[in-house]
Amino acid sequence: MPAAVVVGGGIGGLAAAIALHRIGWRVTVLERAADFGDIGAGLALWPNATRALAALGLAERVRAIAGVETAGGVRDRAGRWLSRTDNADVARRHGWPLLMVHRAELVRALVAALPPDLLRPGSEVLAVRADGEGVVVEHRGGWVRADLVVGADGIRSRVREQGWPEARAPRYAGCTAWRAVTGPLGGRGAEGSLFWGRGERFGFAALPGGRFYCFAAARVPEGGEGDAYAGLVRRFGGWPDPVPEMLAAVPGDAVLRHDVYAMPPLATYVRGRVALLGDAAHAMDPALGQGAGTALEDAVTLAACLRSERDVDVALARYDRVRRPRTQAIVRRSARMGAASLVAWGPGVWSRNLAARLVPPGLLLRSMDPVLGWTPPEPAERGTGPVMPAGRPGGGRGGRPGSDA
Repeated sequence: MPAAVVVGGGIGGLAAAIALHRIGWRVTVLERAADFGDIGAGLALWPNATRALAALGLAERVRAIAGVETAGGVRDRAGRWLSRTDNADVARRHGWPLLMVHRAELVRALVAALPPDLLRPGSEVLAVRADGEGVVVEHRGGWVRADLVVGADGIRSRVREQGWPEARAPRYAGCTAWRAVTGPLGGRGAEGSLFWGRGERFGFAALPGGRFYCFAAARVPEGGEGDAYAGLVRRFGGWPDPVPEMLAAVPGDAVLRHDVYAMPPLATYVRGRVALLGDAAHAMDPALGQGAGTALEDAVTLAACLRSERDVDVALARYDRVRRPRTQAIVRRSARMGAASLVAWGPGVWSRNLAARLVPPGLLLRSMDPVLGWTPPEPAERGTGPVMPAGRPGGGRGGRPGSDA
């Protein structure tokens, strides 16, 4: 039985472990933290992400803990609608609605899908080195040898640092992001909104239990401010309703703030028997809401290639050939969306808002088809059948492009 070591126990790493386990690989997941969890806020699961979860046999389980955004759109700084979307069109076009889920709850669902003995928390990776046709991974608890190492350890990836010494360091994208989840908010409907200001944006989307996921960004110097909650309220507390209500319902110690970094494009996601996925390979601006989705796609595609090809090296070459062009195109698109939403120059803001009013919502949704229409890859001709069942899409109502994740 071939063996794989997955470095990183976040969404992409856990999904890769599930996918590899399902095709018969022996898997070990090394996570630096003391346990497998996530303190994150919310994230968007667009139809492409849900198809990846379906390929892992988890779509319905995740849907049960997620909210479905029933409406959405973009407003200007004064609260006037620039664009509204019939969100049912997302499900009609792509078979799945836009789901909003708490990141920690998604991680728990992924952890529950793996045998506990595969998971090794408190195992910070120290070194990764080739050893014949395999790879040896040294970590704080010892070492392990594998036929494949999957680097899913985030934008500051130790695996990438060691295996891709020529790669340029992540660069500051020019903005800081805030994320938070409110407490329950009475009878407010589930309609989400994204406000565009001058060099700032603020959005929110419904989660189960009457909670809302709030996400914001602003062009500020790298390193930013002190208290995250105080900075968020100071910057956005005077925005139109319901932004002040949302901020008042956020616990003061529950705001996450982080500078946004982007990964310069890599020439390859594979080096020897080491493959990168998720933020380790293609960290992106969160404006398009595709960070988690592309990581899930990576995991499913990697397992599909390994099941289709007897030769691991050929399978990894196929993985790189399939994933790199798509994900790097989404990185570029996310950067453009993020830049547009954070325009600070007055005439540029006016032009952006006018364009948003003039673009038909249907055209905007169709422009997202190349992103949202992803399906798990078919096996190579010599394969024996579908890589993993894609699941049956569910109906429902969806959301809008532009939700940070």
